Amino acid sequence: MNARAWGVVVAFSILIIDQASKIALLEGLDLEFSGPITLSPYIDLILVWNRGISYGLFQQHADLGRYMLVAISLLASIGFALWLQRSTRPIPALALGCLIGGALGNAVDRILRGAVADFVLLHWGEWTWYVFNIADVAIVIGVALLLADSWLGKEPSVIESAKKE
Repeated sequence: MNARAWGVVVAFSILIIDQASKIALLEGLDLEFSGPITLSPYIDLILVWNRGISYGLFQQHADLGRYMLVAISLLASIGFALWLQRSTRPIPALALGCLIGGALGNAVDRILRGAVADFVLLHWGEWTWYVFNIADVAIVIGVALLLADSWLGKEPSVIESAKKE
């Protein structure tokens, strides 16, 4: 399977895992009404409805704002998909798959639920991190892979290729 195909598989896998986890927590465990669930001394499941973007910035309580965020997610996914079509190396393709799957997962939430369901809370003593979901993790991994690839995975330039010949 080529790099592009792996990117598509990753995108759909993340979308499915993200939505399945949200269905399980919202409908199976009824997290909205059951309250926080402690998984370990450092991890809790707690439902937070995010009507904004990352870290809860730019909260949107009206339908216009909500659908603008959906449109931005869909446009970003289309842009990443076009980039994926030109990708020939595995790391960028996997990164783009993560970004596409994550963006679509959160867009589906906004369409179906009116907001993004975030549910994982990491903490240590009094310190807490923001609440996130599988789609958010995929987006962070995608960005990290693209950054790592930009630093480590450069293809030889035209000049370097010419010198080898």
